[in-house]
Amino acid sequence: MMPASTASTGLEAMVQGHILSAFTRARRLLDGIPPGHVKPIEMTAGDPRETMPGFVIDRMSEARQLLSTYPQIRGSEDLRRAIGTWIERRYGIAGKIDPLREVHPINGSREGLFFAMLPAAGRKRVEGKPAVLIPNPFYQPYLGAACVVNAEPVLLNATEETGHLPDLDALEKDEDVLRRAVAFYLCSPANPQGSVASAAYVRRALALARKYDFMLFFDECYSEIYSHEAPTGGLQVAAATPERYKNLIVFNSLSKRSNLPGMRSGFAAGDADFLETFAEVRNLTAPQMPGIVQHASVAVWSEEQHVSVIRQAYKAKFDLCDELLKGKFGYRRPQGGFFLWLDMSHLGNGVDATVTLWKHCGVKVVPGAYLAHADRNGVNPGEKYVRVALVHDLATIREALERVLSVKA
Repeated sequence: MMPASTASTGLEAMVQGHILSAFTRARRLLDGIPPGHVKPIEMTAGDPRETMPGFVIDRMSEARQLLSTYPQIRGSEDLRRAIGTWIERRYGIAGKIDPLREVHPINGSREGLFFAMLPAAGRKRVEGKPAVLIPNPFYQPYLGAACVVNAEPVLLNATEETGHLPDLDALEKDEDVLRRAVAFYLCSPANPQGSVASAAYVRRALALARKYDFMLFFDECYSEIYSHEAPTGGLQVAAATPERYKNLIVFNSLSKRSNLPGMRSGFAAGDADFLETFAEVRNLTAPQMPGIVQHASVAVWSEEQHVSVIRQAYKAKFDLCDELLKGKFGYRRPQGGFFLWLDMSHLGNGVDATVTLWKHCGVKVVPGAYLAHADRNGVNPGEKYVRVALVHDLATIREALERVLSVKA
């Protein structure tokens, strides 16, 4: 459901300012309020700060001659093969990926998740208004993409009761929405809650996509940050079905996996027919990945040691959270990702808590309500929460959490 506004289209709502970034809203919320500490700590954006692979700059430099030519929109064969090899290795599906047909490099997962909506909306005719299924809370580009194609954003509350994933039982009963659906965004590990979809859950979501012929867009950008078991992947599940990757596109990138958000290097993989159309749409509307970035990305996807080091750093951060937050704020160690999703009911709600924490201890967080929207019944599932990004070093995280713990209702 579109957030309430006087706009008649999604684009109007965006232009009129009815739909704003969570970070813009958080900044405006705290604008003019001085922090309650001489050393403020910002824990809002998921901007990873671990050490990036040391060889990246050298790989980019050795390909500098590529700056004099236009890059290919589909990416180099070397890059597609490197990504395909990584997918097969990571998910144990050797021989199940055709990298030249089933892999498409993109400028980070954000760009791909947005532009993929254009062919998704164009490939299926529906009676009435097209619908885009979106987990609630959600990553903002999902909503932006739905607005651009003037589809109805159908918000699927992902709460503690539903395992912090959309309730597929409830969705399955809503045949009107499923018939009108052109795409279903699913994120695992989920942002911000860190829940991981099981193989059975992914299989069921994919079956719905095939039955009603919409695209399942599986956002896996946090797939390599986990404490225990590696999250199940969409391609891993789909490879075992007779239809293989039909109706499925998985998105991933080097931003979180390799601490390279500034490279803007990722991929979309899955349904070959969809990717062929997607490539042509991007050829008309989207930027190419620079050749030097493609060249360096081959090396990054091919090396795993740095990924293990980064994963261990996040594991230590969550060990610290286990120590400090056990039994408080509804804390549970997430299965993946690097966010905390903390219940701040004792301070009123997430918005109140964001202001209170900033005023009293100089810690800046994001209200959970700003990462979600009210559903058809007026319920915002993020209302009582705040999101905390664990991107700092251990000492800074400890100090920030101890400050939060010191604030009383």
